[in-house]
Amino acid sequence: MTQEILSAMKSIVGEEHASSAESVLKLHGKDQSSHRVHLPDVVVWPDSTDQVKAIVKYAAAHGVAITGWGAGSSLEGNSIPVKGGIVINFGRMNQIVQVHEADFQITVQPGIFYKDMNKALAKYGLFFAPDPGANASIGGMIANNASGTRTVKYGATRDNVLALEVVLANGEVIRTGSRSIKQSAGYDLTHLMIGSEGTLGLVTKATLRLHPLPEHFSAVVATFESTPDAANAVFGVIGSGLNPAALELVDSEAIRFMNMRVTNLPEKPTLLMEFHGAAAASINAELELVREICDDSGCIRFEAGVGREERDRIWEGRHALGEILFSVYPDQTYLITDVSVPISAYPEIAAYANELFDQLGVNGSLFGHAGDGNVHTVIFAPKDDPEKQAVLQTFNDYVVQKAIELDGTCTGEHGVGIGKQKYMVHEHGEGAISTMRQVKHLLDPTGIMNPGKIFDF
Repeated sequence: MTQEILSAMKSIVGEEHASSAESVLKLHGKDQSSHRVHLPDVVVWPDSTDQVKAIVKYAAAHGVAITGWGAGSSLEGNSIPVKGGIVINFGRMNQIVQVHEADFQITVQPGIFYKDMNKALAKYGLFFAPDPGANASIGGMIANNASGTRTVKYGATRDNVLALEVVLANGEVIRTGSRSIKQSAGYDLTHLMIGSEGTLGLVTKATLRLHPLPEHFSAVVATFESTPDAANAVFGVIGSGLNPAALELVDSEAIRFMNMRVTNLPEKPTLLMEFHGAAAASINAELELVREICDDSGCIRFEAGVGREERDRIWEGRHALGEILFSVYPDQTYLITDVSVPISAYPEIAAYANELFDQLGVNGSLFGHAGDGNVHTVIFAPKDDPEKQAVLQTFNDYVVQKAIELDGTCTGEHGVGIGKQKYMVHEHGEGAISTMRQVKHLLDPTGIMNPGKIFDF
């Protein structure tokens, strides 16, 4: 069967753009999560919507699973081909189609990496705001509704997509949304596709909302004695109506790891903040209020107006934190939590997760996009110790249960993928899950689109 699929794919994309070589399959059998490797049968690199359409039509006719692939940077097994089949790597569909400079918009193919796109946009004085850290592809960001450090001010990917071109499971190509900011015509198919993890269709083109590069910015580093103190300051900053462009909480253990490679910060729970504005005076007024709020929450060190070089180093350290952690624990398995709660509940969920480290005796650290209520922890256990690995799952179960009790979610930005499926009914209820299944069945009746993700088909 593999040779039949490979032959068919080569007839669509050309001899050199389809492969079943073992090394290629291994590269596409695992993302950056700790979920088990599953190899596809064939990997294919299309260069156009027409080729994607032809690939999907073949898969539909032969009942072959299809999984989209961008950068492989997902963290919940979202791009792992658990049913084998065809992986569509969008690496060749990586072009800017058009920059709509006057409208602060851009139309791109899904394989372009967002950091590369922003470098190209810099000459226009514009940027795409969602910032997941890893140099993810735009298609992957749309599939997972990625967010990141700047979500608190600019929103997640969902808030910055205006229109899509999508290939459905039967090979039909549809276009959703428009370049108009205001849209009220019919069902919102654009937002249905965003965050669907490739289970409803494959994005082949996207029109994105852009923002002007800030004329003025200021970075802030605020240090606290405890993680709950820092979390209380988060609630104070957001609750006061301030509008930070980024607001991150990093615990003392995470700071220690960042200092190993990039930064030189006090090894205490820390808030990393950034403010953007059209005038320096307005930013300075915000910083004064931020200082007061942090002082009231027990801040022991407050540094504002951090220079560009130091600011870049701090964010480099924050974005590199996952990579640093994995290098410190190279022979251990890991689990990443990704809960999010209303901002009023942020101090409670952060304190709860912090206490669990000691209660369950796990190694790891806490950090997160605090400004939008998102908490991450990365915890580790030896690969040859099933009992300690089970404790990691218990930790995740407890944190997710607490988040849902606080009217939050089991996944703020990493998606459901494989690891969060068991929480879906608890979060949404049987009725909502049944409705989701009906939507899935309508758009993908044979279950070929990224099967095994979000829920079992």
